[in-house]
Amino acid sequence: MLRLPMLPARALASAAIDYVRKNPDEIVNAAVNAAGLRFGVPLAALRWLSSRANLPERAPRDIDIGSSPPALRVSLSLETMGTPVRASVALRVESIDMSPDSIRVGFRLRDVKLALRGDSFTPVATLIKSGALDLSKPGNFVRAMPAMPPGVVEAEDDRIVVDLMKLPFMANNWLLRRALAVVTPIVSVRAVETDRDHLYVAFRATARGLPQSFAALRESLG
Repeated sequence: MLRLPMLPARALASAAIDYVRKNPDEIVNAAVNAAGLRFGVPLAALRWLSSRANLPERAPRDIDIGSSPPALRVSLSLETMGTPVRASVALRVESIDMSPDSIRVGFRLRDVKLALRGDSFTPVATLIKSGALDLSKPGNFVRAMPAMPPGVVEAEDDRIVVDLMKLPFMANNWLLRRALAVVTPIVSVRAVETDRDHLYVAFRATARGLPQSFAALRESLG
């Protein structure tokens, strides 16, 4: 089971303070965005986290995070089917639909590139060398796999939809399910996008779901 790596709280706090000192305008920007229910994470912070995370042995390495607005651009080194490759992609979060039982995230994967790291003679390496892989439609490649990766519920052309609640470590998290039952009637995700230096998540709030939210809260409190 894949678990997210934990970083020391003191190191995180120290890095955050140091970043704000060097970028004092971030406080003003954060306040302005928060008023519109829009919250940003500096890409520099994501790069810092990825460089210091204690990842499992087979996890991707040398992760580089940038932007290609409104998409997030990611490149990383990994081994797939015994073949060491360097992969890069412009990943755009097209939609996030949340309910008490589901967190469906729709991605558009564009400008996908694979390059061999060193010489290799595996079937995957042969496909990369020949250019036979159609990287413009990664969804079709995923759909053609013998078994769909965990959590993937749709895959077509350049679009992949993942239901995070189908991942075991989230599906069995009863605290998360209770939190979703309280929050999702009144809050939804409006957009996920980037600019040159930030990843932004924008929310939408509505009062119409308050009765349902209060009912879920009362049930959670017993």
